[in-house]
Amino acid sequence: MEQESLNTAQMLVRCLEEEGVEYIFGIPGEENLELIHALQGSPIRFITTRHEQGAAFMADLYGRLTGKAGVCLATLGPGAANLVTGVADADQHGAPLVAITGQVGTERMHLTSHQYLDLRTLFEPITKRTQQIVRPDTVTEIIRTAFKDAESEKPGACHIDLPVNISKMSVGVAERPMKKTALPVEFASLDTVVEAAMLISEAKAPVVLVGASAVRARASVAITEFANQCGLPTVNTMMAKGVVSFQNPYSMGTVGIPQHDYPDKTLEDADLVVAIGYDLVEYAPSKWNSDQRRRIIHVDSTAAQINKLYQPEVEVVGDISTSVRWLAERVHRNTPTRYDKSVRERELTEYAALSQDTGYPMKPQRIIADIRSVMGAEDIVVCDVGAHKMWMARQYPCYRPNTCIISNGFATMGIAVPGAISAKLINPNKKVLAVTGDGGFMMNSQELETAVRIGSNIVVLIFNDCCYGLIKWKQMDQYGTYSNVDFGPIDYVKYAEAFGCKGYRVEQAADLIPILEDAFRQDVPCLIDCPVDYGENEKLTRHLAAFRAQTDNGAE
Repeated sequence: MEQESLNTAQMLVRCLEEEGVEYIFGIPGEENLELIHALQGSPIRFITTRHEQGAAFMADLYGRLTGKAGVCLATLGPGAANLVTGVADADQHGAPLVAITGQVGTERMHLTSHQYLDLRTLFEPITKRTQQIVRPDTVTEIIRTAFKDAESEKPGACHIDLPVNISKMSVGVAERPMKKTALPVEFASLDTVVEAAMLISEAKAPVVLVGASAVRARASVAITEFANQCGLPTVNTMMAKGVVSFQNPYSMGTVGIPQHDYPDKTLEDADLVVAIGYDLVEYAPSKWNSDQRRRIIHVDSTAAQINKLYQPEVEVVGDISTSVRWLAERVHRNTPTRYDKSVRERELTEYAALSQDTGYPMKPQRIIADIRSVMGAEDIVVCDVGAHKMWMARQYPCYRPNTCIISNGFATMGIAVPGAISAKLINPNKKVLAVTGDGGFMMNSQELETAVRIGSNIVVLIFNDCCYGLIKWKQMDQYGTYSNVDFGPIDYVKYAEAFGCKGYRVEQAADLIPILEDAFRQDVPCLIDCPVDYGENEKLTRHLAAFRAQTDNGAE
């Protein structure tokens, strides 16, 4: 029987199938047509987006939620350049992603050529690896290498560039996709575990700081048991919300907003920080260890990054859940952990204070309380970047990891709508809510058409203030005045309806919960325009400044 002969594009698709790829997000172009054609008949579903940035964000969220590399596709030049923001976001956040770009033929690369960019150089700073396929018989190795690198700790983005002439060349009948193999699980040295356990046992005020790697490692159960058994207060970064449920009495909240907040005090009072899955990009050590008074234990599947303000006494490097369980068995504390329990009480009191506020435009605290009342523990919120992100990070209680997705490494505006579409593809039976400001929403609002076309009935909630609210907040903090942040109003209900979505407008505070409930019953994407009172921003700044002054005086 004569063996089948495939060209490079066809073999590439076979390799993607071997990797278990479910979706490719992207836009067809002249230089990737051979690959688009090769996808016909493949079980891989191609999701045509309205902008390459949206495609990259969808792949980004797919990688973050599944642990498998999300795949995005663009053509050469401007199409490839449009991927950059989403690819960089994935790489900084530790989300596995493989970006594939079309390219001019190899015979044109030495010339000043129409739409040609040196894409390997473009993507090199924002990926773990970038490779160009210049020989058909290397495609299987390049694909396997890209996925292995993308999915290995710390996960990130990889890039593959496919010149149009190479895509059409035969790979030879002997070539086959390389088998995907499971990555080995590595365990920490017991010596480091014993040393770390001794430090925790002897510390007077140890605190656990949980980061995003703990989410990727699915270590929530082990970390929660560790905190409970050892009686350790726990704070989390924005990207690790829900690793320890906010319902847990040892959960002290989320760090990362610019102001000195209650969880920051918990870290400030610590003499030892047990950093579990913590990545410096999430929350710089200069924010919590500028005086270098805290001893540090680093617990992660990879070694600590080098930083003069993050110098661990001991590094427990290996499978996080196993390391944490081994620590819990060996920690023996003779006295209770010293920490200020009133911090949590203050948080709970303040979170409840405006949950029934009837003011309009709505207070951000009331909006968040209403969202929480409608969303189940396993439902997913994808949060954009802006003033609302600070409020969501601070006041949206999370009970499970990966149920409040916040971009806080690269901190990228425009991620919420495409990210929510991806989250809904993966979790069709969960409620998926995109929470965004009106500024961030308009950066990728065109993907509403994608949601309608593929039947992704997400709900989008806009905190509407006709302003780049976070920048205004920072301007007021630094200068006492603001400029160049306002923009004109848009009728978002009509805008949504023009795409085939259902639109709602909140006209009084009592409207939001019934609107959310109705939106989640629809079989089409829905958009909710919710005017917000961001006068609360400056009130929070003043309130936390007073809290800081009070705690400083107490320390003296």
